[in-house]
Amino acid sequence: MRKLGAETKTARYAMLIDLDRCNGCGACMVACAVENNVPPPQASATPRTGLNWLRVFRLKTGGRDAFIPVMCMQCEDETPCQSVCPQKAVEFDPVTGIVGQIPERCLGCRYCMAACPYQARVFNWRDPQWPAGMEKALNPRVSVRQRGTVEKCNFCHGRWQAALEKAAHDGEEGPVHYTPACAEACPAQAIRFGDLNDEEFAAACHEQGVFRLLDTLGTGPKVFYRTSRAEVREATRGFGEVRRG
Repeated sequence: MRKLGAETKTARYAMLIDLDRCNGCGACMVACAVENNVPPPQASATPRTGLNWLRVFRLKTGGRDAFIPVMCMQCEDETPCQSVCPQKAVEFDPVTGIVGQIPERCLGCRYCMAACPYQARVFNWRDPQWPAGMEKALNPRVSVRQRGTVEKCNFCHGRWQAALEKAAHDGEEGPVHYTPACAEACPAQAIRFGDLNDEEFAAACHEQGVFRLLDTLGTGPKVFYRTSRAEVREATRGFGEVRRG
C-alpha cells in the first residue's frame, strides 16, 4: 500500500482552455466558489473588492465576442508572488507544480498581488458570511479563510488531497489524477486539466493555436489557451486593459 508522505513522483499540473468552446456561462466561477468555500459577495462588492478565485472576461474582437477564464497561472519560473512574500506564505510545490497560498502565514501586505502580472490574486476584505443554513454545505476539505489575507486558485487542492488519499489506499504509485471543480462543471468541456509530464497532454498544450498570457515575461505560466481565431488571440494581447475593464 502506498503511504501518505512517502516519496511521490512529481507532476506538473496544468490547464488547457479552449476559448472557441467557452461561451461565458460562468459555471466554472460558481463551481470554484462552492468547492473552495468562497462566500457569496456582498451587495456592495466590486471587481476590486470581490472574492473571486476565477473570473471570466469578455473579449471584444471587432466581431463575435469571446470569453476568457482567468485564474492563478501557477507560474513555475521565478514565481513572482513567491519571490516577494516576506512571510513565506506562498510556496511553489515541486511535487505538483502548484503555487500554494498559506493563509495562516499571510499578514495581508499584498506584495504578492502587486507582483502578480495576471492580477489573479484577491484580498479578503471581510470575514466570511453565508446565508442561514448554507454553512452546513461547506466543503470540509477546504479551510475557511478570515479577512486580512490574500487568496487565489490552487487547482482545487482539496480534491488533489482526496485523490492522494485514495491512491494511497489503493496502493497506486506515481502522480495522482483528479479534476478541479471548474473543469468538471464546464458544460462546454472547454477546460481540460492534466499533467505536463504526460506526453499526450503536453503535446496538446503545444499544438498550433495554443498560447499563454504574457508569455514573454518568462514566468512559465501553466494555464494554456487555445483558439482558432486570430482576432481572439490578438485581443488577449491587451490583457491588462481587459482586467481593468
